[in-house]
Amino acid sequence: MASPEGPYRPWRRPLVRRIMLRDFRSYAALDVAIDRPLVVLCGDNGAGKTNLLEALSLLSPGRGLRRAELSHCARTDGAGGFSLSVEVEEDGARHQFGSGWTPSEGNGGAGSRTNRIDRAPVSSSSAFSEHVRVIWLTPSMDPLFSGPASERRRFLDRLVLAMDPAHGARVAQFERALRGRNRLLAEGRRNDSWLNAIEREAAELGVAVAAARVECVSRLEALIAVARDDASPFPWARLAIEGDVEALAANGPAIAAEDCYRVMLRDNRGRDAAAGRTTVGPHVGDLVVRHGPKNALASSASTGEQKALLLGLVLAHARLVADVSGIAPIALLDEIAAHFDPRRRAALFDALQRLGGQVFLTGADPNAFAGLAGRAQGFEVSAEGGGPSKVAFAPD
Repeated sequence: MASPEGPYRPWRRPLVRRIMLRDFRSYAALDVAIDRPLVVLCGDNGAGKTNLLEALSLLSPGRGLRRAELSHCARTDGAGGFSLSVEVEEDGARHQFGSGWTPSEGNGGAGSRTNRIDRAPVSSSSAFSEHVRVIWLTPSMDPLFSGPASERRRFLDRLVLAMDPAHGARVAQFERALRGRNRLLAEGRRNDSWLNAIEREAAELGVAVAAARVECVSRLEALIAVARDDASPFPWARLAIEGDVEALAANGPAIAAEDCYRVMLRDNRGRDAAAGRTTVGPHVGDLVVRHGPKNALASSASTGEQKALLLGLVLAHARLVADVSGIAPIALLDEIAAHFDPRRRAALFDALQRLGGQVFLTGADPNAFAGLAGRAQGFEVSAEGGGPSKVAFAPD
């Protein structure tokens, strides 16, 4: 693990060198070359900055930073469907990662997604994780600490997914198992063999999901403890995960945890039937975040403190992803500098350079990125005239 003062130097450092889009969101066609590890996209609201980040986020498992249906990513006036191609350089060699969506005829807007590595088909976007890891921070995540627990679970699962690409499939399988159990209970089917079978599956998957979350939080806590600095403009976070199954996964072997969870599900059949849902499991757990220097719940911090705390947490996670996977992640930071004062901006830019991976930042005001003069490649993104054009930052 890197020292707090020095840059982390993972085994691999993939860099995006070219982005090509067709009929993706606002872009009929785009072909842009990238030549720096730090990339800034400036432009008015609605110009298409976030659309570019979203395209890159589709190199990770799942549906990207907006969690949108793929049909919504296709340009409204396009031919139907979209394609994206990203060239990534690593150790002097270039690889091409492609993804696209094609609508199906007469199927109510449904369609199929294709993914390719060096033009050869792969089964899913999870295959990209062998080569690149992608993390992000968007304005929609700002109320994370004061919002519902479901958003923190989703955030935590994204943290886990960046380290373990199989985590998303386990979460989806667990949720399907719970839906099947809920249907059986709602229909009043008291066939014990059916319920026993589905609860056995749910217990195995649920403990696996909980264990992955517990491990991620534990690793992140350990990394933060090594690097924490009470004087930093980005306060360190203290993390904990709450939940009955998470406690089982943290304090004993998986087999024993599965047995206990299976008993919980069996004993709660009557209550869950009345509630119309499963009331115990990792789907109702919560990620508890505290402002470390103040030892106070993050939800009680000011808006600015919460933003700085969240950013500090994302930066720590980027280091953890590099530590676990050996791949410096590509970080997508949307509208990141607008609400920070000059001191925090300068600290942010320095921290991003120390990460060792490529970073894409967006913002409406080029002056907010003046501190990156000579250090970043800048683009002006306009809603008119197609793709981004290069822009120079004024010096400090």
